[in-house]
Amino acid sequence: MTYPDTAPDLHTLYRDHHGWLQGWLRKRLGDREHAADIAQDTFLRLLVSRRMPGLGEGRAYLAQIARNLIIDQWRRQRIEQAYLDSIASLPEPESPSLETRAMVIETLLQIDAMLDAMPAKVREAFLLSQFEGLGYAEIAERLAVSVSSVQKYMQRAIGACYQVLYAE
Repeated sequence: MTYPDTAPDLHTLYRDHHGWLQGWLRKRLGDREHAADIAQDTFLRLLVSRRMPGLGEGRAYLAQIARNLIIDQWRRQRIEQAYLDSIASLPEPESPSLETRAMVIETLLQIDAMLDAMPAKVREAFLLSQFEGLGYAEIAERLAVSVSSVQKYMQRAIGACYQVLYAE
């Protein structure tokens, strides 16, 4: 949250905590350059969000932002590697261009974020429908909910898909 009268400004926060954050990240990541990148990205995220920690909350706030950035990075790497593994066996003429690969990976990341933002039952109903081909009655039975609940879950999930599709 922003606390205008008690929040340190970004310059003060950077001066007081950048070295500590970089050291903290270096211990966890085991890589000086990666730690430096994440530390800079942490302060960049603060700058963009314009949300500053309250007085005395600087380190905890910075550490949480850095943790989230690391998780995002690992998630991105996992998705990218899964996609690259899936196309690795394609013959060269059928292999997507680098531009197409980048677009597919970005789309997969948007879908992953969309799924992650869904409530658990909405996500599960959507995945059961789309990847296991189950009908609403079967999903309702599997989730121990009513068919009308499944219909509502699917409406929410499809609405989220449209938001991803038409976000551009």
